[in-house]
Amino acid sequence: MAKILYITAHPLDDTQSFSMAAGSAFVKAYKQSNPNDEVVHIDLYKEHIPALDADIFSGWGKLQTGKGFEELSEHEKEKVNRLGELSEQFVSADKYVFVTPMWNFSFPPVMKAYLDSVAVAGKTFKYTENGPVGLLTDKKALHIQARGGIYSEGPMADLEMGHRYINNLVAGFFGVPSLEGIFIEGHNQYPDRAQDIKEKGIQEAKELAKRF
Repeated sequence: MAKILYITAHPLDDTQSFSMAAGSAFVKAYKQSNPNDEVVHIDLYKEHIPALDADIFSGWGKLQTGKGFEELSEHEKEKVNRLGELSEQFVSADKYVFVTPMWNFSFPPVMKAYLDSVAVAGKTFKYTENGPVGLLTDKKALHIQARGGIYSEGPMADLEMGHRYINNLVAGFFGVPSLEGIFIEGHNQYPDRAQDIKEKGIQEAKELAKRF
């Protein structure tokens, strides 16, 4: 039995968001093909994701100098503990599905905060004398992203930074060997084709779920 984290970073649901609609279709099809697998939904707009702030760095610093967890302030304890929960949950999974819209060439800031929370030395990567090495070499990942314009090719392609960032971090830094992408794009640029674009993305998600 595999464990899959379904990680969504959208304030709207699948009736209002193209990326969430494709994500929901993926999960439904995946469960049908893999009934024994565990699917855990992490809604980043409902989860508590601590920012990397002064409390975090202060708490980590105290622990690194040999102080016990009980010596941290209450704010440090709460935030450090929560980041530990998030990173442990992340490394315990076998597969990841990230669902985001494109916002300002990237993705919502809650996704960046989440990825920061799981980018932990000794868990998702390690430092070596030859540079960092990813530790998640037996995982799989998928990024589903809706984009109002066309960014997979053409003159806007170089401006796309959301999928590129996830690829650089998850595949390049964490070592996940397989990162696929489903891009539902052009629905704002071509509003008369929006429904067809949505349906194409949903169908692609269903098909991918059967072999993910």
